[in-house]
Amino acid sequence: MIPLITHTPRLLVLAASRALLTAELHKPQYFPVLLGAALPADWPPGQYDRAAMTHSLEQLTAGGRTAAGWYAWYALRKVEGDTPRTLIGAGGFMGPPDAAGMAEIGFAIAADWRGQGLATELVAGLVQQAAATGMVLQLVAHTDADNLAAQHVLAGNGFEPEGITPDGRLRFERAVVPAADATLGAASA
Repeated sequence: MIPLITHTPRLLVLAASRALLTAELHKPQYFPVLLGAALPADWPPGQYDRAAMTHSLEQLTAGGRTAAGWYAWYALRKVEGDTPRTLIGAGGFMGPPDAAGMAEIGFAIAADWRGQGLATELVAGLVQQAAATGMVLQLVAHTDADNLAAQHVLAGNGFEPEGITPDGRLRFERAVVPAADATLGAASA
């Protein structure tokens, strides 16, 4: 099993579980309690919508323990001063890496939390997580051509533009160096 939590300076990045996704989709009043965090008014953000939640839940249900950590992740802003731990975004992987070690990531930040460098930290946490698995050698991400903020976040995390997809989205890629202690994650996956 791969690690299901990672930390950045201001974020706790937590892999979604079936229980969390079920609450988020079907019992939203319990979701913040289970998560142990306040929710922003505009949750869910961006492309992290009901379809993305449902897809993650279906994949975790079908894949069992081996699917854990390969789909949705929650970005929780750590407690600071009078601000409680708060869910500020979502991101994650579109599934396990392929045979060549390539995995795709995505991310979205709630509107009230944008412009603070938190998307950059979330993507850094996902890159760190990919390295910790020992299974990912290359990451890919896609963004709309007019989403300059996402392009900046990706570039800030070592992603380089690699072309345009048939649907007109920009493709970014970066290499991942497996962490020195990644053998545990790779051996048990």
